Amino acid sequence: MTTCIFCNIIEGKIPSIKLYEDENVYAFMDIMPLTKGHVLLVPKKHIENIYDFSAQDASKLFSIAPRIANALKETFQPVGMNLLQNNGAPAGQSVFHFHLHFIPRFDENDGFNLSTWQTHEKDFSTEQLQVLADKIKIAL
Repeated sequence: MTTCIFCNIIEGKIPSIKLYEDENVYAFMDIMPLTKGHVLLVPKKHIENIYDFSAQDASKLFSIAPRIANALKETFQPVGMNLLQNNGAPAGQSVFHFHLHFIPRFDENDGFNLSTWQTHEKDFSTEQLQVLADKIKIAL
């Protein structure tokens, strides 16, 4: 038995509440939901994080994302939705199999809070942002 909990869920070794499955992806209810309707979408292939995706594998996963989001929208009529994905332990990843969270939002007091997000716009001038963009473009 593999030690990856999501691989075990996909293989049926650990039970899940499955919403969607095809040959490439698996979607299921999060058992520790942040809000009503919290869903996880994972590739069936063990891919640790966004950095390890091929364009083809990413396309297969992200092509299903709008279907999941629209099903949640139709079912629960949320006023918004967060899509959340963490890469690496410092970013909050605790299961090292790529997973995309769909977190329906019902109001500002629904129990999920991203208000600790602090921007640093005063730390970066337009010129500094352009230098950073130029460096990124080289890597693209």
